[in-house]
Amino acid sequence: MGFLRLFRCSWVLRAWRPARLKPHPIWARHVPRRKRSGGSPYKAVIFDMSGVLIPSPSAVAAEWEVQNRIPSGTIIKALVVGGEQGPWMKLMRGEMTLAEFLQKFEAQYPEMTKSPLPVDSFFSLLTSGQAAKPFSVMTEAINRIRAEGLKTAVLSNNFYLPNGESFLPLDRKQFDVVVESCLEGICKPDPRIYKMCLQRLQVEPSESIFLDDLEHNLKAATQLGIHTIKVNDAESALKELETFLGFPLREIIPNTRPVRKTMEIPSDSLEKYLKNLLGSQAKVSGPLELQQFSHGQSNLTYSIRLASHHLVLRKKPPGKLLPSAHAVEREFRIIKALGDAGVPVPKVLDLCRDPSVIGSPFYVMEYCPGQIYKDASLPGMEPSQRKAVYTAMNQVLCQLHGVDIQAAALEDYGQQGDYVQRQVQIWTKQYRTSETSTIPAMERLIEWLPQHLPQTQKTTVVHGDFRLDNLIFHPEKAEVLAILDWEFSTLGDPLSDVACNCLTHYLPSNFPIIKGVSDLDLTQLGIPTAKEYFKMYCDHMEIPAAENWNFYMAFSFFRMAAVLQEAYRRSLKGQSDSAPAGQSGKLPEFVSNLAWDFAVKEGFRIFKGMPSTRLSSTRSYCQWAHQRPPLTPSGTRSWAIFSKVPHTPASKGILIISSEALSEPVRDPYHRLERFIESHPYPEIHLPE
Repeated sequence: MGFLRLFRCSWVLRAWRPARLKPHPIWARHVPRRKRSGGSPYKAVIFDMSGVLIPSPSAVAAEWEVQNRIPSGTIIKALVVGGEQGPWMKLMRGEMTLAEFLQKFEAQYPEMTKSPLPVDSFFSLLTSGQAAKPFSVMTEAINRIRAEGLKTAVLSNNFYLPNGESFLPLDRKQFDVVVESCLEGICKPDPRIYKMCLQRLQVEPSESIFLDDLEHNLKAATQLGIHTIKVNDAESALKELETFLGFPLREIIPNTRPVRKTMEIPSDSLEKYLKNLLGSQAKVSGPLELQQFSHGQSNLTYSIRLASHHLVLRKKPPGKLLPSAHAVEREFRIIKALGDAGVPVPKVLDLCRDPSVIGSPFYVMEYCPGQIYKDASLPGMEPSQRKAVYTAMNQVLCQLHGVDIQAAALEDYGQQGDYVQRQVQIWTKQYRTSETSTIPAMERLIEWLPQHLPQTQKTTVVHGDFRLDNLIFHPEKAEVLAILDWEFSTLGDPLSDVACNCLTHYLPSNFPIIKGVSDLDLTQLGIPTAKEYFKMYCDHMEIPAAENWNFYMAFSFFRMAAVLQEAYRRSLKGQSDSAPAGQSGKLPEFVSNLAWDFAVKEGFRIFKGMPSTRLSSTRSYCQWAHQRPPLTPSGTRSWAIFSKVPHTPASKGILIISSEALSEPVRDPYHRLERFIESHPYPEIHLPE
């Protein structure tokens, strides 16, 4: 009891974040209060810090002793020296500075052991981000309690930092009242500090609930008439608190569902691995809770709750996979490197290559709470809000493309140069491997794309699948918290990312995989058109607009068609994570037709740039596209021609490739026909259900 009583610092230490870092926005956000409904007699919930909102200090002490090869319990004996009038208690009452405490502590320790105690390293561990991690489940519970109209308070034994500030690294906006021992000169379990908290909350003892992990602190609160809950682990404590309050406190993770039978992973071996990974912070009671994210078409993604940790696991899908596909090892590397470079990504914890754990390689990262917008039209928002979201998305894409490859140690992350050429080859090969039937547009694209590759390409880190629904946004403002799904990332042409980002501009709102906006009024919605969005990107990056933009759109839709074809093939074998993958095998054909539309448009641009003079021995040959005209962001279609360059016999005569070269009698009906086509768009396409 002596150690835990004296070690009663709210050990906000382990919730500490460096001052230059902002608290996680989801934690700091303001939660609007609503009037409490009748039924619950409670008006306030009071939280202790150590072992309640952050990991227990005894666990940190045990870990530190193991790391320094110091006998177990050494730190406990050192801290209890002097009892209530010892250095530790004086530090928490604000009667001693941290520097004075360290000096006294080191002076007293030689009496207990023959070797010097590296006390500085102990406090370094306590104040590190590694050991100062708040429990996300408790943070969310506090937000929900406040949303229900109850008051919240933190009652902590803490101390002053060398800079003169009290050591309380939590977001104070989460609490109506904050009571700190070093400011008040009183420590728990002194009844006066509880009474002080109740007075500031303006509630009676019977109207409050106090959570603590130490019996003597709970006993003192109970004697005052406060209802108490002993916290052995956060999950169990919240279940008990939910019973008293009458409403749920634990977060319901959006876009998750029970794990499908074909996607199950062995939870026992996974739990053992995670407890090993998390160390002492996970060595508490509570089962592993596993859910599966329904979002995505590639690597399988799971939501994991263990003790008070909320994690995300990404693994390869089951079954035989295409070459180089689903490389979780590459995902882990790029996320870690970009996180170090300041790009908003989830925090990765570990990569496990051992297939004996769950059957295939995987990596683990921290869960990043926030908002994922799966509908590109952003329903329910004001036009100004939609514009702000698209602007934030554009800016974070520019931030990604601005990463210094050499400084991030990513020079060998992919080949530099000829990115689009290699991508066309890769996706052609993978499409052939996944092919289940002949798709005419894909056959034409496979022939056309290599003949119209960009002559110049810049090299940056590219995401490979940069879309709105692969971003986590702050729930209250237009700020990207994390970029997800790095399976297709490499070094390549950044314009391919921009084109991928604009796919939804040309997809209809009823498209089953990604809801598009091609049939909506973008101006009224406040969403930039594809042209405006591309200009925004070019302005941010300070580069001229590319003339061959239609090529990049054709390439992006071609790649999307190949991905959908692979997903369809896997769905036939029960290997696909997302149910929509198996709804129809016609989706790859629909998307490949859109890709061909842009190829036709690019061919028209090329011919418009050619001189309208008669050609000699080698002539350009053109034909009207077999398919419907390309879809524009406004929903209309324009007819165009595409180019091929065979050698045509001279006996065929000169081929007219420009309306200006037509004779006067023919030119007039040509223009009338052209106006008729423009004013009569192609009928609406009905997608497969």
